[in-house]
Amino acid sequence: MHTIQEWINDRLMDLGLISDVANKLDNSIILLIIILVTVAFDYICRYIVLGMFKRLAKRTKNQWDDLIVERKIINKMMHIIPAILVYILVPFAFPPEEFPKLLLFLQKICLIYIIAVSLRFINASLNIIHEIYNRKESFKDKPLKGFIQIIQVTVFFIGIIFIISILINKSPVSLFAGLGASAAILMLVFKDTILGFVAGIQLSANDMLRAGDWITMDKYGANGTVMEVTLNAVKVKNFDNTITTIPPYALVSDAFQNWRGMSESSGRRVKRSINIDMNSVCFCTAEMLDKFRKISLITDYIDGKEDELHKYNEEHHIDNSVWVNGRRQTNLGVFRAYLLRYLQSLPEVNKELTCMVRHLQPTETGIPIELYFFSSIKDWVPYEGVQADVFDHILAIIPEFGLSVFQNISGADLRSLKGSSF
Repeated sequence: MHTIQEWINDRLMDLGLISDVANKLDNSIILLIIILVTVAFDYICRYIVLGMFKRLAKRTKNQWDDLIVERKIINKMMHIIPAILVYILVPFAFPPEEFPKLLLFLQKICLIYIIAVSLRFINASLNIIHEIYNRKESFKDKPLKGFIQIIQVTVFFIGIIFIISILINKSPVSLFAGLGASAAILMLVFKDTILGFVAGIQLSANDMLRAGDWITMDKYGANGTVMEVTLNAVKVKNFDNTITTIPPYALVSDAFQNWRGMSESSGRRVKRSINIDMNSVCFCTAEMLDKFRKISLITDYIDGKEDELHKYNEEHHIDNSVWVNGRRQTNLGVFRAYLLRYLQSLPEVNKELTCMVRHLQPTETGIPIELYFFSSIKDWVPYEGVQADVFDHILAIIPEFGLSVFQNISGADLRSLKGSSF
């Protein structure tokens, strides 16, 4: 070190500088030379290494090397080399015997810079890993971002500890030991992060939630598609284009509804009822049965049911002159049979899943006739269209069976009753 410094000092004095000025300039000149060397070395490394990697990336079909070039990961890594060179060479400019404090200060800056660049490189590399796995079909719907974030937080936390240890001249081991004593405070500060991390593991391990799932959670006003699952929030884009953020641990501790099963199944359920006025229910007369036989969907049903009931009444010697005796068809029963066959005839109805028409408990608003079936069309808008078409047809066809729909009395009904009373 002294040899280089003395040689530069002699050259400066040969140029006519006095000894005091030469002594002050020689250190600065050496530092300038070190900087020039590191810059040149950095440029050469980038030109050679980065150029070779770019040419290699163009030849391969892998996506990860293209992402590394696109995100300039190699550039971020190459920033470490100049700092290491400066750290090694700076004692030539400022010998520890003459400038101990200045040398220590400059080397601390170099170490902090190396740690900062390393953290940036690791962070960018983790983001690349997340992006690569997101492009794979098997990992596309996994909440990996939360795990990547916890690794990033841990790495940054360790990096900050090392930076603090450099600044205060303490061993990082002693700092970590001191942090262990204050674990309760750390858990309080990072409570949401810790809970989010644990919840992310549970959501992933139990396959409870994926990006792209349609979920509903009334407590948080969420009803839409999961956009992103992160360490501290699950972002849900609602159908009104608003965005709801939910803490991950809330999805584990509270109840939410995931519609993925419906999306992956072969049908979406329709479960809707219509109320029939009980006063319109009656036994079928011969004229009514002749009329119903003309409905192609239930012609076979009417004949088969009549043969069954006639045989039963004969075997039990039923007196058919009294309506209450024996078994007879009702207009409501024929209507239910028609509805079932009508649903089975629709191409939009999945025939492999449950399809039925049933009575519910009669109430003061009539007899609820419920249609329970699955639409093979699952997209929201056309699915609603299927439901509407089915019930439009039902409302229009009900009078053909001598039935009427129950609905509360309106002002128009009262006015018509008032007019007919005079």
